[in-house]
Amino acid sequence: MEEKKEETLEKEPLEKDVPEEGNPEEEIAGETAEEPEGDAEAEEESESAEADGGKMGFFKKKKDKKDEQIEELTDKLKRQMAEFDNFRKRTEKEKAQMYDMGVKSIVEKILPVIDNFERGLAGVPEEEKENAFVVGMDKTYRQMLTELENANVTPIEAVGKEFDPVYHNAVMQVEHEEYESGIVAQELQKGYMYKDSVIRHSMVAVVS
Repeated sequence: MEEKKEETLEKEPLEKDVPEEGNPEEEIAGETAEEPEGDAEAEEESESAEADGGKMGFFKKKKDKKDEQIEELTDKLKRQMAEFDNFRKRTEKEKAQMYDMGVKSIVEKILPVIDNFERGLAGVPEEEKENAFVVGMDKTYRQMLTELENANVTPIEAVGKEFDPVYHNAVMQVEHEEYESGIVAQELQKGYMYKDSVIRHSMVAVVS
């Protein structure tokens, strides 16, 4: 009986000494085997990313260059259009100024003729106003005034208006019962305007 007990005691430690766990070498080998796979995948991903990035960077660089050329050409086109628009406006303004200068020059030469018509018609006696010659002269005078008005040439109102040096040229002072001081009492020579500019000032007498 004692011998059997000793045998059992000797066998138990042997069974306990043998652990039922996995082999540490196998575990270490497994761990070391798994790590290279992850590293390989990371390397492959980085290489593919670098390749893709290189391709994207390459194409992006080409696209940027093309965009720069487009922007440059667009900017040049806009500048040329702006210059042409400025040239057109400047040319139209110069043409308008030249036209206005031509109209003023012609009207200045015609105004003395208008003055002579007015003086001649004003000196016609009342009994001769129905004369065919006088009627023809009056019609010619009125036609000239109509054509001047169509060309934006209008007479300046003077009598009964307050004296304004912009439109009137005072050559004398007079006494007047109806008008107050500073009012134009008499128009000695009619003035004319072209649009908003004065061609000839009205020659007037102002109440003192």
